[in-house]
Amino acid sequence: MRIVVSEFISLDGVVQAPGGPDEDTDGGFAHGGWSHPFFDPEAMGGAFDAAMTRAGALLFGRRTWQTMAAAWPGRSGDPFADRMNSLPKYVVSRTLGDDELTWNNTTRIPGDEAVARIRELRGTEGGDLWVMGSPTLVRTLLHEDLVDELLLMIEPVILGGGKTIFPGDGTQRAFELVSTVTSGTGVHVCTYRPAPAKG
Repeated sequence: MRIVVSEFISLDGVVQAPGGPDEDTDGGFAHGGWSHPFFDPEAMGGAFDAAMTRAGALLFGRRTWQTMAAAWPGRSGDPFADRMNSLPKYVVSRTLGDDELTWNNTTRIPGDEAVARIRELRGTEGGDLWVMGSPTLVRTLLHEDLVDELLLMIEPVILGGGKTIFPGDGTQRAFELVSTVTSGTGVHVCTYRPAPAKG
């Protein structure tokens, strides 16, 4: 399985709480819902539909899973929602109990086993293992060189601080731009893959 990460991201690299004011206020973050004014159904919605078509399973960090699990199970009749609800889901968490895994087809990956278990999943046959949001998890995946594709929706806004997906480990990692589309709202929908090693 390829691990594909999709993020709404600001010009200064912030991915925190794009969806709503109460999504994630850690660190006093006060701009929750910042991505809404820039959503473009054609360019951005099309990218999500394509990613969903290729997905064989979904992978989340705890906070993003809890946000999604509160929002999606009640939606039906929409092909995207139906697929989201039916796909296998994995959530990385040290704290969630199995009795809290109320979103159907969810399996918990214990936090201390995450890298090893995700490596195993990546080595199995299937569609893409799609990660949305989940900045702490994505930082770990990038640090471990486990990301096969980044789908970044780069939005024309500076947020002045907040959570990022990028490791702060001083390591250079080269990516190549595979495709880019500019939405009518000024969002660059960019697909990157790790650049082949030179030499």
